[in-house]
Amino acid sequence: MKTLIIGPSWVGDMMMSQSLYRTLKQLDPHNEIDVMAPAWSRALLNKMPEVNQALEMPIGHGEFAFAKRRQIGRSLRANHYDQAIVLPNSFKSALIPFFAKIPKRIGWKGELRYGLLNDIRTLDKAAFPLMVERYVALAYPKDQIHSAKDLPQPLLWPKLSVEQKEIDEALVTFAIPQDEPLIGFCPGAEFGPAKRWPDYHYATLADMLVKQNARIIIFGSAKDREVGDQIIAKMVQSDKCINLAGQTKLEQAIALIAACKAIVTNDSGLMHVAAALDRPLVALYGPSSPEFTPPLSDKAEVIRLITGYHRVRKGDAEQGYHQSLIDIKPDNVFETLMNLIMRSKKSNG
Repeated sequence: MKTLIIGPSWVGDMMMSQSLYRTLKQLDPHNEIDVMAPAWSRALLNKMPEVNQALEMPIGHGEFAFAKRRQIGRSLRANHYDQAIVLPNSFKSALIPFFAKIPKRIGWKGELRYGLLNDIRTLDKAAFPLMVERYVALAYPKDQIHSAKDLPQPLLWPKLSVEQKEIDEALVTFAIPQDEPLIGFCPGAEFGPAKRWPDYHYATLADMLVKQNARIIIFGSAKDREVGDQIIAKMVQSDKCINLAGQTKLEQAIALIAACKAIVTNDSGLMHVAAALDRPLVALYGPSSPEFTPPLSDKAEVIRLITGYHRVRKGDAEQGYHQSLIDIKPDNVFETLMNLIMRSKKSNG
């Protein structure tokens, strides 16, 4: 069996899609799974043992490029895939498997993709509340899975494989001292400050952790660099914090997150990476809801003070923060984190 997956375009979604690959492999260990996704995702896909190869999607997110999709599809015919699973819901994402003449093309209905997909599923959102359930359901025959309750439990959660050699190299590359436990902060979030725990709370927590002999590493993209600098500027012991936001390649960030004793994070793509690396993890949520895309790990603890989903892009408080995140106090996060680390120590014997 050869399977082509048309993968998602976001870090968090790509991480959750690994549950589908793990399920496909469990159902058929000989299934050869290729994933077509943006070039940046290779750093993640290379650490998923179930993936045979990562194929670069050369078309930008949001770009229709009909002729190019037809050309890519035709070039894939020689691979003789038995089936394709299309994870994005867009019309255009189903074009490549159609032009590749893959006999079985599976996906949720999305943007009316009749014809492009020939094993088309109608999504009942209430029956599959989690994104990971919607992905995993596509591994099974249409008539077998009518709701998340029909999925074999427990689900196979994402699990990245990182070698010690990669971790050691990354620590040396960024000259990170290893004489103190490392705690990772992921203070960024898509769509700006409304989904972020305030920088001044991160700074207070950082100082509390430094008193416990920890060293803080800040992770994120180049646009998170500024918030990292703001955290350091507000710390008492700023020399114990290293801002790597925008400085690392994704594979280096993965290796360094694996080196951390624990992670504190907003609702972000790196939160899902940390969960898949089995790190003790405190995830801080405000307007966005953990009910659809929670961190998939039994070492993760979510702190959220409100319920429901709030479509807020900018909070009303100072600097655009959301009041529900301001209300999560550093003391609460510190205590939760310490308990998680203690629990993790006990479970590791």
